[in-house]
Amino acid sequence: MKRDIEIAQAVEATTMKPINEIGAKIGLQANDLENYGQYKAKLTYNAIKQVKDKPQGKLVLVTSINPTPAGEGKSTISIGLADALNKIGQKTVIALREPSLGPVMGMKGGATGGGQAQVIPMEDINLHFTGDMHALTTANDTLAALIDNHIQQGNELNIDPRRIQWKRALDINDRALRQIVIGLGGPTSGTPRQDGFDITVASELMAILCLAEDISDLKQRIANITVAYTYDRQPVTVADLKVQGAITMLLKDALKPNLVQTLEQTPAFIHGGPFANIAHGCNSILATKMALGLGDIAVTEAGFGADLGGEKFMDIAAPAIGHTPDATIIVATVRALKYNGGVPVAELTNENLTALKKGFANLRRHIKNMQQYHVPVVVAINAFSADTAAEIKLLQDLCAELGVQAINTEVWAKGSAGGIDLAKAVTEALKQPAEFTPLYDRQDSVENKINAIVQKIYGGKHVEFSNKALQNLKLINKNQWQDLAICMAKTQYSFTDDQHVLGAPEDFTIHVREIIPKTGSGFLVVLTGSVLTMPGLPKKPAALNMDVDENGVISGLF
Repeated sequence: MKRDIEIAQAVEATTMKPINEIGAKIGLQANDLENYGQYKAKLTYNAIKQVKDKPQGKLVLVTSINPTPAGEGKSTISIGLADALNKIGQKTVIALREPSLGPVMGMKGGATGGGQAQVIPMEDINLHFTGDMHALTTANDTLAALIDNHIQQGNELNIDPRRIQWKRALDINDRALRQIVIGLGGPTSGTPRQDGFDITVASELMAILCLAEDISDLKQRIANITVAYTYDRQPVTVADLKVQGAITMLLKDALKPNLVQTLEQTPAFIHGGPFANIAHGCNSILATKMALGLGDIAVTEAGFGADLGGEKFMDIAAPAIGHTPDATIIVATVRALKYNGGVPVAELTNENLTALKKGFANLRRHIKNMQQYHVPVVVAINAFSADTAAEIKLLQDLCAELGVQAINTEVWAKGSAGGIDLAKAVTEALKQPAEFTPLYDRQDSVENKINAIVQKIYGGKHVEFSNKALQNLKLINKNQWQDLAICMAKTQYSFTDDQHVLGAPEDFTIHVREIIPKTGSGFLVVLTGSVLTMPGLPKKPAALNMDVDENGVISGLF
């Protein structure tokens, strides 16, 4: 069986189209694109302005159950669905996140779909692509250097070095950088203080890039970032440092959405990449707007499970886009649900209807959660070869009891041909009324908004705030930040804040250890449990299997 990278390389060598041809399929001219080689391009600002004024198509959000070691395949389904929609005559454009080198080199080895449902050029997208991640890292660390330099050069703003909120960033999992000490080496080397690194995709600049409408909006959001507090606890912003122009300059090209293609030449915007467990988990609103303006249907994806990326898309991204989803797809696998039902990974290929029925509780909660938003829901069963007819039927029957269609989907093995039934079901769902209802009122108190997510989405009963979090709440109310949206930072593996609790637990307590105001991106990051903003590499990282030969051909990326 060919690996994903081998499938992608075979297509890249034979049937991949020049990016200008892909752009032409959706009405883009050559002067609308800034080419990065033959197969990648960014949209020009002129093209972005023109597309934003066009009538918008329908929006399909793809989310999933909680991730498991058994695999779910959300990106694969998103890509295969878009290919299938095009195949049945629905002009469809994809908008997805850019991969981070953290999971690429660590756990996953790639993030561009799989099998016959991939975006290409696969190696480029997974590695340096058009340089967006590097630009974000540079901008983030330039701001960090400017803050420390301000203190070194007299500290006119009276910044308390103990209360600097802005961390440095690196787009790789490096646990050794979570907590560091900087400024050692004497007076000329700065003021010694504790610091740390976030992974780039957790940087507020990543969130801002993904929420900004244009350069002016980007600059204003950057200006609004709270980077530190003074000795008398007053917030210090980038505007106070007067460097919003310089930081925006470093991101002027990164703000432009990237255009590539699928294996079947469906146009795909791959842009922005915040994690959904520690950030808001959605690609840029510009990419989504481009897909909406250039296609009749736009397919987008939210990171991790519907309790994280799905909720954040509905309550953070959709208001920023100005377009709520017209249908929601929840991806599930028989294997993952059996795992939620207590089956060890080694036994997942064995038929087990009892475990499947027990594990269905996880999918049931995600379905009911998404139905709270009053948007039509379809379940996509991502098929594996070991799935039995009895298991598929049971899963479809259980979904039908909730009034939801569950479609067996084989896009990994068959590409668009394996997604025709799903595409037809989605087309029918798009004909149903979608009367979007937000989960909470932005003007409600911070505590009530957090409780709404915990109780309505997670199934929890209580929220326990640490002393630090309670102090954060006082600061938030003092500075009148309480109307910001809520961005929960929580393990992706469970509805709880304990990654080992599977299924659909009830009446548990979520432990909030810290609440960090992100005044540029417009939300409050609520850190729960032991979730980290700088992940670590596993014992056997994916990098161990990667190589490149003398001709520059990559292997082992996935």
